[in-house]
Amino acid sequence: MDQVAALKDLGNKALAENKFDEAIKFYSDAIDLDGNNHVLYSNRSAAYAKLQQYDMALQDAEKTVSIKPDWAKGYSRKGLALAYLNRTDEAIETYTAGLQLDPTNATLKEGLADCRASSARQQQSRSFPNPFTGPEVMNKLRNDPRTKELLNDPSYLTLLAELQQNPQAMATKLQDPRVMTTLSVLLNLEGEPMETDSDYTPPPKKQEPPKEVPKKEPEPDLPENKREAKAAKEKGNEFYKKKDFEKAIEFYTKAIEHDPTDITFFNNLAAVYFEMKQFDKCIEQCEKGIDIGRENRADFKLIAKAMMRIGNAYKKLKQWKQAKVYYEKSMSEHRTPEIKTLLSDIEKVIREEDRKAYVDPSKAEAEKEIGNEFFKKGDYATAVKHYSEAIRRNPEDPKLYSNRAACYTKLAAFDLGLKDCDDCVRLDPKFIKGWIRKGHILQGMQQPSKASAAFQKALELDPNNAEALQGYRSCTMLDSSDPEKVRQRAMADPEVQQILRDPAMRIILEQMQNDPRALQDHLKNPDIAAKIHKLLESGLIAIH
Repeated sequence: MDQVAALKDLGNKALAENKFDEAIKFYSDAIDLDGNNHVLYSNRSAAYAKLQQYDMALQDAEKTVSIKPDWAKGYSRKGLALAYLNRTDEAIETYTAGLQLDPTNATLKEGLADCRASSARQQQSRSFPNPFTGPEVMNKLRNDPRTKELLNDPSYLTLLAELQQNPQAMATKLQDPRVMTTLSVLLNLEGEPMETDSDYTPPPKKQEPPKEVPKKEPEPDLPENKREAKAAKEKGNEFYKKKDFEKAIEFYTKAIEHDPTDITFFNNLAAVYFEMKQFDKCIEQCEKGIDIGRENRADFKLIAKAMMRIGNAYKKLKQWKQAKVYYEKSMSEHRTPEIKTLLSDIEKVIREEDRKAYVDPSKAEAEKEIGNEFFKKGDYATAVKHYSEAIRRNPEDPKLYSNRAACYTKLAAFDLGLKDCDDCVRLDPKFIKGWIRKGHILQGMQQPSKASAAFQKALELDPNNAEALQGYRSCTMLDSSDPEKVRQRAMADPEVQQILRDPAMRIILEQMQNDPRALQDHLKNPDIAAKIHKLLESGLIAIH
């Protein structure tokens, strides 16, 4: 059980450091030792979810629930996996079941709310036809000066065909200004200003030839205030594209004065403040727009866009956790690849900032001293916990890894001890004790040739080190009195097996046996020399 706890702690550490594959390995090793531990399956489910392997995350979540059906967290794991697999109805049932066990659980409540919102959006989207299909699409595009010239571009026709077959692809194409232009033409709308520069410039509008009949006023069905608001917004768009932000603000403000019920105008104004790096004002306008949008039942995509822009503003202000909050809110309104990427990136930043903030060498030293006390008492599992905390407090101190490796050795967890030794000598290649400890662990793992190499590294640093010298001699003399044991141990080494299967090496070994002088020629080749030294270390061959 001590080893299970140690493996779980290592998995949690790897998960916190965004090393998801490593975390999965530690949890899996722990599960092999304790297959009925629901927490291990829950944690591994979280790691699979972080890797976006939602099928595997669901399997572990279901196992968690089957082992511990009265544990609410298992239902949150299962609900999350089902939600990402787009099995929304099942996710809703799972979250509901979890809330029956723990009615105040915030994670379950948020998950249920997100799923219900997602389900409502899916039903809403199914009720709207694909705007890129229909008998009038090509006529509209051909007759509008904004898209007429685009129809001569083969790449545009390919893009249009893709959108006609799969309208959901629009979410990944929004950076292409032609998509918004096309949508504006088909829906008789004007697009919002782009927030990124683009090499594409829409063709200028051509003057319509005079007609005999009086020209009709645009969109006569619109109230006067909305027509004036729309005209002011178009003026604002023009100045925005020219980066004349003061004028853009003036006209977007007029648009709001004419029609204070349209979230689009607030979003446009916020975009200007964002470009001017006035992030507090950007956030203020977005928040106003969200309130207006909620009151007037605006499209959830526009609300999601405002929330994402707030997140971007907080990110610029380096208020990472606030940015995360609004990215999550945006995703709950409308899940897109862009917002998923932004959220993932900000979570990495937060983890790294939290890790840095947690580092405290003085507290690490205190934890190390406590670990030393428990080690002296023989309570190695508790010592591991304190050394692990010391490492979290100061992950650049090689001595801490060496101390924890000593505990793992006492617990017979040689693979974990070996990993700590590797970290130790990676941080400080001149730390002799790290190499010596690695040699002893490899001896315990019955790998004398590798142990010998570790002791040899220590002797290179200090040729007179008695412990390293004794370890090296014990490796080279191990079972020398029993050649059969030496041969069996060597043949179990995969590296030795590979060398002996190499036809070229077999010929070289025969040459060395028949003509010892051939050895000098072969040793001039570094690859062959390394293989010969490996066979010498294993005891399979000897040179007299």
